[in-house]
Amino acid sequence: MAEKNVRLTEPMIRENGCLRPAGWEEALNRTAGAFRTAVEKHGPQTFGLFSWSKTTNELNFLAQKFARAVIGSNNVDSCNRT
Repeated sequence: MAEKNVRLTEPMIRENGCLRPAGWEEALNRTAGAFRTAVEKHGPQTFGLFSWSKTTNELNFLAQKFARAVIGSNNVDSCNRT
């Protein structure tokens, strides 16, 4: 019988349709490269960030700062309106 609550303990990278374990540096470099490629190809407005209202104000601030200052996108939203 399969486990119900399987948790990831390391980053996974998809290659040729299959997931494989990877180190943190490789996973972060792959993610940053994909962001960079998308922004170069389609412009910064291709990127959007959605933040969670139950996190701290400081983390929401960092999320919007990352989207605006690093990526160059104003597409930032959260579910704080409720």
